[in-house]
Amino acid sequence: MRLTGSTPAHLTYCLNIHPGENLQDQVEAIREHTLKVRDRIAPGKSFGLGLRLGCRAADTLLSPGVLPSLRRFLEENNLYVFTLNGFPYGTFHGTSVKTDVYRPDWRERERLDYTLRLGDGLAALLPEGQDGSISTVPGAYYDWIRTDTDRTRMVEHLAAVARHFNGLLQRTGRELHLGLEPEPDCFLERTDQVVAFINDHLVPEGSRWLMRETGCSIDDAEAMLRRHIGVCFDTCHLAVQYESLEPSLQSLVRNGIRLSKIQLSAAIRAPATAAARDQLARFVDPVYLHQIKVRMEDGTILPVSDLTAEWLKLAPLEGEWRVHFHVPLYVGQYGPLQSTGSDITPSFLRAARRAGVTHFEIETYTFGVLPESLREKTLADSITAEYQWVLERFGNAGNAGGSETLTKR
Repeated sequence: MRLTGSTPAHLTYCLNIHPGENLQDQVEAIREHTLKVRDRIAPGKSFGLGLRLGCRAADTLLSPGVLPSLRRFLEENNLYVFTLNGFPYGTFHGTSVKTDVYRPDWRERERLDYTLRLGDGLAALLPEGQDGSISTVPGAYYDWIRTDTDRTRMVEHLAAVARHFNGLLQRTGRELHLGLEPEPDCFLERTDQVVAFINDHLVPEGSRWLMRETGCSIDDAEAMLRRHIGVCFDTCHLAVQYESLEPSLQSLVRNGIRLSKIQLSAAIRAPATAAARDQLARFVDPVYLHQIKVRMEDGTILPVSDLTAEWLKLAPLEGEWRVHFHVPLYVGQYGPLQSTGSDITPSFLRAARRAGVTHFEIETYTFGVLPESLREKTLADSITAEYQWVLERFGNAGNAGGSETLTKR
């Protein structure tokens, strides 16, 4: 949906909460869930979508006759697409994902080819005058990067995306930008790492690659990279890292890094107590990776690769735990556990708008693995409540609801 304000901006929810391995999965999810949400949140208005297209879905989208059919469906339902989730390449629901969510990573040609196909599809779906964003993996999982050659390969593949997106811009007039999404325990996890990678490696090394491949000038090469490669700023991931949102945002802007998209999401904040440990046991699941950062009383931050029953038995009862488990934005507290959603303040959202961010996406993909008492709402009701929570903070909804507190059952 379009947000009111002095500059155009758009809000959607990420359809990775629904299966997206096949294009038909996404279409059916839109029919069953999204249209209900649209009618509650923006009745009679054009409603923006954040599609999640896996590799098979991306291939199908570019098959003969599919794009015209999808465009007709969108037009008939007053829908438009402005962003894609290009992070999960394959299956994302109903089976163990864990670290496989990062495969293939940016060292591999499969990740590049998949992203280029997403770009071609998005350029064909964008409304006239609308730019498009695609979020993607933060390079690779951290312990898969062994040598400078690994980093160089990532740089060259990302530069190839910038070249391809620049070609699409010249041919179609549609501007696309790719957002690397920092995440705990990945090659890019903190803001300072993002700044260092983009300004010290991607821009200088990628510019030289573009000069060799295209014959463009160094200035044009740098402009191409900065226009088409940026950051998907996920508020859950930054909170797990104990980063403050506004300073992180300002650092990226100050360093000339494009804010491709902001994903509005919340992590679990827990005091290191026995009660919190017992409650966290309800969030252990075999599907997704739930990294933890433990901040000890002396300020030391210790990484834990995943939330497991085994770790909980041995967890130190000291300091604070932040858990990469996306919880609904409208749930402020769950027994002794709290949400980091309180970090998403009106002040932060105003700062984001001032920084020129125009793409905002609610991203709580974990509905199917939440504890049962957090799934009492229907899926459409839950997504609607998240929209209301966000719109209240944007100042776009007069009677939106606030946070809910759910006690242990």
